[in-house]
Amino acid sequence: MSGRIVFFVLFLIMLMAAAPAGAVVADSVIGFWNTPDHDALFEIYRCGSLYCGKISSLEEPDYPPTDKQMPGKPKVDRNNPNPALRNRTLVGLPLIFGFHYDGDNSWSGMIYNPEDGSTYRCNFSMDGENRLNVRGYIGIPLLGRTQIWTRGRDKGR
Repeated sequence: MSGRIVFFVLFLIMLMAAAPAGAVVADSVIGFWNTPDHDALFEIYRCGSLYCGKISSLEEPDYPPTDKQMPGKPKVDRNNPNPALRNRTLVGLPLIFGFHYDGDNSWSGMIYNPEDGSTYRCNFSMDGENRLNVRGYIGIPLLGRTQIWTRGRDKGR
């Protein structure tokens, strides 16, 4: 009996040693991510068995004093095609939803762009542990645009 336990423990140790360092796992996308211009910080988190994300903070959370519609007020989802949703504040707004891990360093789901009020299909892939390739597209990934987000930290912590 004790021989089996020793064999099992050795087997587990060999398995752990054989696992590549920095291997991508489904939860690798969880955390805070800066957009390329560092003007927004997104938080990606689990929502049930899927992954979702929201704007955690904005470099400029308020409209400038020169804005004709809402000078000095918090930025809202004013380009949303649904008028009832246009007063939602951007900070805290869920924009990434329905993402699932497809395996082999690939996640797929949907992403909402408040700049144009459109929702796009989206793929994520990791490039190391601190770079996230975010590809939004219509129809097929070939007809899309990729941004590289870098791992960040919550500015409130």
